[in-house]
Amino acid sequence: MARQLLRCSDDDVVLVEPGEPGGGVAYGSAQPWHLLNSRAGAMSADPDDPGHFVRWAATTPEAFRPRAEYGRYLRAVLDEAAAAHPGRLHLRGARATAITPDAAVALDDGSVIAAEHVVLATGGPAASRQAVVHPRYIADPWRAGVLEALPADQPVLLVGTGLTAVDVALTLTADGRRAAPVVAVSRRGLLPLTHTADAAPPAVPSLDDCATLRDVVRAVRAAAGEAGDWRPIVDGLRPYLDELWTALTPGEQDAFLRHLARPWECHRHRMAPEVGARVAQLRAAGLLEIRGGGVAAWPGLADFAAVVNCAGPGRLPGAAGPLVGGLLAAGLARVGPHGLGLDIDADGRLIGAGGRAHDRLWVIGPLRRGAQWETTAVPEIRAQARRLVTDLHAGARVAAAA
Repeated sequence: MARQLLRCSDDDVVLVEPGEPGGGVAYGSAQPWHLLNSRAGAMSADPDDPGHFVRWAATTPEAFRPRAEYGRYLRAVLDEAAAAHPGRLHLRGARATAITPDAAVALDDGSVIAAEHVVLATGGPAASRQAVVHPRYIADPWRAGVLEALPADQPVLLVGTGLTAVDVALTLTADGRRAAPVVAVSRRGLLPLTHTADAAPPAVPSLDDCATLRDVVRAVRAAAGEAGDWRPIVDGLRPYLDELWTALTPGEQDAFLRHLARPWECHRHRMAPEVGARVAQLRAAGLLEIRGGGVAAWPGLADFAAVVNCAGPGRLPGAAGPLVGGLLAAGLARVGPHGLGLDIDADGRLIGAGGRAHDRLWVIGPLRRGAQWETTAVPEIRAQARRLVTDLHAGARVAAAA
């Protein structure tokens, strides 16, 4: 968002980020064995130059690159934009603690930034809380050194079987010393599926006669059967997912979330082939076990050296961090559909408790989920940033709270 503002407007930009810009949870704490779960060809930060990341990394469009490298790439493109527009980017190494209706941002160092517009770009809700009682419960597996400190000769329980659980399992087994298994549990016991080494072109199923969620599911399954591989069908649906989501009734959306969301995520957000192969090796060696039934189905938590929360994002308002929680408490924001994110209008403006969209407060990225569905990956976020720039007032001083 900051890069787009620098390149496509005359705004001064204040980027509020307590850590290294470009890192965040996804890239800042990643180890060398943590790979992107999308091919390099899809990861350009520039909506006008799809091959930008591929050239920067000197790689191929098919490759799955390290996530830490991608964090360096994001910092590099920000630095490049700042150098091309000197004096307009102001980095504040602090944390935003509150936002006022008139677009002032309070920081934890006691200062206040007066802005014309504020873009909330904090990522999604916190991980879903787990009702687990264990003397070594790890709520945040990305805290530096917390996984490396666990003994290799005692089993570890992971709550969740998604991409975070895969990342944690790779870290716990990276040095080859682990003698006790890592056990990952979730309600259904479903792992993410795996990309093929070579990508097939996306194929869009015919949805012309689809009036209900059941019709869509039937059409997608039929198209996958005819294609012989479901991956091109899933990839072909991507540009139409928001349209499909908003066309569902609230009841159908709820049914999707209860019954189909997890299988869909396993198909949509896949592991890199190298990661999938490593997971298969760990399972074959008995070092990684995947179980269904959730934590309640596991009788002896005391047998584990630690229990690690690897669950996906929780629902709002319970999973709101301090900044978002403060916006909700003040009535400047309200919870969006199904508690997946914040409520927004069609342009991404934050909607307050009274139902009115703010003229100066905006949301980008995962906190749009619920109002939108496909809003967590780079191609969609870079498109949101481009569109949002055109919607902001010209010449504004913008604080992008991240």
